[in-house]
Amino acid sequence: MKILFVHNNFPAQYRNLAAALANEPGFELVAVGASSAQPMPSVKLIKYMLPEADVSGTHPFARRFDLECRRAEQVLYSLSTLAASGFAPDLILGHPGWGETLPLRTMFPKARLLVYCEFFYGAEGRDIGFDPEFPMSGLDGHIGLQLKNATTLLALADCDLGISPTTWQQSTFPSHYQSKIEVIHEGIDTSRVRPNPQTRLMLPNGREVGSSDEIVTFVVRNLEPLRGYHVFMRALPEILRRRPNAQIVVIGRDGLSYGLPPPAGKTWKSIFLDEVRDQLDLSRVHFMGGVPYQTFISALQVSSAHVYLTYPFVLSWSALEAMSAGCLVIGSDTPPVREVISSGENGLLVPFFAVDELSERVIEALQEPAKFSSMRQAARRFVIDHYDAEQVCIPRMRRLLDLKLPSMSSPRNLWPGRSLSDLPQGTKRASRKSSAAAGLGM
Repeated sequence: MKILFVHNNFPAQYRNLAAALANEPGFELVAVGASSAQPMPSVKLIKYMLPEADVSGTHPFARRFDLECRRAEQVLYSLSTLAASGFAPDLILGHPGWGETLPLRTMFPKARLLVYCEFFYGAEGRDIGFDPEFPMSGLDGHIGLQLKNATTLLALADCDLGISPTTWQQSTFPSHYQSKIEVIHEGIDTSRVRPNPQTRLMLPNGREVGSSDEIVTFVVRNLEPLRGYHVFMRALPEILRRRPNAQIVVIGRDGLSYGLPPPAGKTWKSIFLDEVRDQLDLSRVHFMGGVPYQTFISALQVSSAHVYLTYPFVLSWSALEAMSAGCLVIGSDTPPVREVISSGENGLLVPFFAVDELSERVIEALQEPAKFSSMRQAARRFVIDHYDAEQVCIPRMRRLLDLKLPSMSSPRNLWPGRSLSDLPQGTKRASRKSSAAAGLGM
């Protein structure tokens, strides 16, 4: 079977599946991604280049779609090169969030197309409008938010099947599309992310800590309000005051992944650190920035209390990894977290904005660690039973791949295709340039 992965940051959500398929006979694997894509063994990687684009002349509502179309064009050039080499995929897996799936059905009409349905933006019950501290910017902001779904809706129209990692994320999509979306998480490597009481973690100040120390962990990709950074920082003064031996470990970059940008010239990290700076013993607050994956695992393994907060948005891998590592996760009582944590059974939930309650739960966890040992064990068991990559998630994905069904695309898409010689001249020229610039790598 010939399988094509399309994701600008490949392997991303396809890492576990691609690695599993690469170890089996009978699969030819190719991936298309941007310059940030990373190679994997036995996967041929084609990288496309994304030229600088000035979209200031485009209508503000359409600027994102303009950029997505430009990216789709580069993907089309790469796919043209791929088709010219004789590769015709039986199955395509792609993420529609950046426009990369726009040319897939046209280029390979006979392939089965599975798109990753990560999130459907909306102004109610989700990330936007959730936090009164950061209100939505009027009707124009609402329209702009709706338009962020454009390429996802086009992908849903084109695809044979969508895949969402959680039931709540599936529920964000329009009801008439939900029956087309399977819920299959990409999976957690529970054999690697596991408890280890012997682990030691080196802090930035040179101090080494272990599981017998009082360690509060907070892990995000970037320090921003959408992941509750502001709430966490406001809880620290009371935690540090009442637990004089507590050490706070914060992992996350000083950038922006999701949500609203900070005021010009500032960062969310500095804004909320400055808000409580005078109330903190900063010698016990350790900002580690982005860290290697093994350092992240070590932080989880020494954690006494792991705080995971999020708006109603995509559930982070780190939440499930913390549970797999046997952490006591103190999470926000928001829909994505409620799907995996039953408060009092395999973790604790607090209202997202309840700073005082968050402080109390963390202090209690530090004060009486034995009280929560059964919750830690239940958290790991839950992830093993429902989210283990090898035993649960990859087998479910494999059952989809093994379905020997033709593409379920509508008749309008059953286009016989064209050879490279029939493509527009501009496409052919750009295809050759893309091939020369990016090359085919392993």
